[in-house]
Amino acid sequence: MDVKLFDSELKVMDVLWRNGDCTAKYISDVLKEEVGWNMNTTYTLIKRCIKKGAIERSEPNFMCHALIAKETVQEAETNELIDKIYDGSADKLFAALLGRRRLSKEQIDRLREIVGELE
Repeated sequence: MDVKLFDSELKVMDVLWRNGDCTAKYISDVLKEEVGWNMNTTYTLIKRCIKKGAIERSEPNFMCHALIAKETVQEAETNELIDKIYDGSADKLFAALLGRRRLSKEQIDRLREIVGELE
């Protein structure tokens, strides 16, 4: 992914990922409720996302469509985290995540499943 989205822009994208295509007004209403942003703030962020190629706008009603999948952003952000904080070592990140808290049996089973699929 060549597009770098900031946390505030990701909040806008998250509304689209959760709800599918929706109007800028709807995004603004959701983010006013969830984050307390006013309409101008949200519209500015939507326009930034459009300029970056993350959102496509259409008429009528300033309809917004996500051009980037959530999974693409998650992968890019994870790779950046691994490179920046864990010297490019995914196993160091994995060990750090495991060491943070006690995992349930279901979570451990799911992690085994994931690792098994990679082998």
